Amino acid sequence: MNRNRRVAVMAALIAVLAIAVNVVPSAAQDAPPPIAAEPLTPRSVFPDEVDLKFKVKTDGKATMVVNQGDPSRTLVVRFTVQPGAHFPWHSHAGPVVVNIVSGSLTYVPADTCIGRTYSAGQAFVDAGHGHVHSAFNPGTTPTVFVATFFGAPAQGPLLIPADPAC
Repeated sequence: MNRNRRVAVMAALIAVLAIAVNVVPSAAQDAPPPIAAEPLTPRSVFPDEVDLKFKVKTDGKATMVVNQGDPSRTLVVRFTVQPGAHFPWHSHAGPVVVNIVSGSLTYVPADTCIGRTYSAGQAFVDAGHGHVHSAFNPGTTPTVFVATFFGAPAQGPLLIPADPAC
């Protein structure tokens, strides 16, 4: 093989390796976690005396009243839920206001086991205080929602694990 041919083959080999180095890592990236949580605020404390009450009436049923005498700590978290991903059965120390940013989220309360789906631009109140539930992304694209926790613990997890209900 003459020198010019060897140089051309080496140049082609280097070009292929450079392309592989730039393509392979992006193709080999780890898949996103099923559910990712990104705190948007620290756990903040109300300096004033605050009493929080929600009255929630869904689907023409009885009104549920959620009282939080001292919401003390608040925290705002953005969740990204991959298609088909499920939250485990759980509750929260206090109420949570959920705003759906994109996609949809199906909320399943343990007392009825009947899911209700919320879409982008909609919001709902999770009562917390032992109201066990689960939620999942029923769609084919990631769901993003922002949750504002009231009465959050000073530290540690925001979800209180519960036994499966449905």
